Amino acid sequence: MEKGKGLARRWAVELHDASSSSSSPAFPDPPGFTRSAPEADDAASARQRKETEAAWKGQKAWEVAQAPFKNLMMMGFMMWMAGSTVHLFSIGIVFSALWQPFNALRSVGKVFEPFKDPRVDTLAPKLLFTALNLAAMGLGVWKVSIIRG
Repeated sequence: MEKGKGLARRWAVELHDASSSSSSPAFPDPPGFTRSAPEADDAASARQRKETEAAWKGQKAWEVAQAPFKNLMMMGFMMWMAGSTVHLFSIGIVFSALWQPFNALRSVGKVFEPFKDPRVDTLAPKLLFTALNLAAMGLGVWKVSIIRG
């Protein structure tokens, strides 16, 4: 007997298009599924995503603004360890204490550029960043007065 002639295929499945036949039964939606307009869902999710992104940018702006505080503490400790005598280590520490805040103050706009958003207020973080860098620069000037005196 030849294969395929006169015999029905055992594992054949016929798929019908539900839109073409009106006699096919309508299946209910699964639990938890609701049909809604995709435009409304897309608009709501886009708005929520933008709000989440704005909150994230605000949080990161504050973290960047507080970063000079860690540097200020480290620099203070290093200045204390250097003592009040003039030697290479203390000169390097003082130069670093004056140069790093100066460069940071010059680039405040670049530092906070990734956080530009109409919904994110970066004025307060910029002011904190500037104040902490001025304090670090003041610490360097104070160390110069101790070494010189």
